Amino acid sequence: MQHDYNGSGRWSRAALLARYAELARRLRIEPPADLRPMEVTAASERWVYPVMMRVIEEIGRGDAACVELGIAFIEEDSPFPFGRLLKSNTARALRRAALTPEQQERIRRRVIAMLVAGKTPREYREYAKLVRRIGVGEWWAQAEGRLNLASPYVRRYYDYFKRYVVGNEPSTAAPDPAA
Repeated sequence: MQHDYNGSGRWSRAALLARYAELARRLRIEPPADLRPMEVTAASERWVYPVMMRVIEEIGRGDAACVELGIAFIEEDSPFPFGRLLKSNTARALRRAALTPEQQERIRRRVIAMLVAGKTPREYREYAKLVRRIGVGEWWAQAEGRLNLASPYVRRYYDYFKRYVVGNEPSTAAPDPAA
C-alpha cells in the first residue's frame, strides 16, 4: 500500500518536478537540485512525502527556481496534505531568500489580498513576517479602507502591519540571513 502525500494536478509530484526542470533550464541553474521526495518503506507500506519539503530546503540554499515555486505555492488557495506546515515553512524560507522586485510584488499582492478577503489561516503569521521583511509597498494604501476590522483576526494583522511595517519599509539591501 502506498501513501503519497503530494498534491494533485498542478501540484502533483510529476507536475512539480517538470515545472522545476523547466525553471532550472530557463534560469540556467547548474546542476539542478535533486528534488526527489523523501520515501519511507516499512513492511508492505510506502509513504511518499511532499516534494515541497525538498523545494523548501532548496529555497534555503538559494535555488532561484525553487524560490519561484515557493512563491507560486503560497499564492495557491487549494488545500494540500501538510499544507499549513508546508506553507508556513515556505514563507519562512522566503524571508531569507534573495527576491526580485517582481517576486516581492507578487508576495505583497497575495498577502494583502488575503487580509482584505478576511483569509488569515494559521500560516498567515509567517506571511505577515515575510511582508514585514520586504515591506507592503503601495498595496497598503489600496487595502486599508477595505479591511473588515470587526474580524479579530483581520484586526490583529492590521495592527501588526501598522505597528511594524507601514512607515518602516525596509531598504533594498541584501537580506540579512540571521533575520
